[in-house]
Amino acid sequence: MATFPSITPTYGQQKDSAPLTRTVRFADGYEHRILFGLAQHQNPKIFNFTFEVSETDADTIETFLDARANDSASFDFQPPGEASSLKFVCEGWNKSIPYLNRATIQATFREVFEP
Repeated sequence: MATFPSITPTYGQQKDSAPLTRTVRFADGYEHRILFGLAQHQNPKIFNFTFEVSETDADTIETFLDARANDSASFDFQPPGEASSLKFVCEGWNKSIPYLNRATIQATFREVFEP
């Protein structure tokens, strides 16, 4: 299992939650919500991170994410403020170079549940 490089994202991350429930609505206004699968796996988190780092660290991050895209594997990462590391996939990121030897990577990490 791969572990994300020990590079910390810039302060100001965004964390989204969207519980995965099925809802059945009836004509009389009655509504029933159903969970499929394990309850603890029904609320995956999505994090939007910004890494404002050196060009070298940006290359390290990008190489790591490219490798995960090639092998379709998840990776471990402990987001700032979280008690433990979680498993993620990163389906998209972008890199800009605003200054000499400085780079900004914006990446979206989606939590996955795997053994």
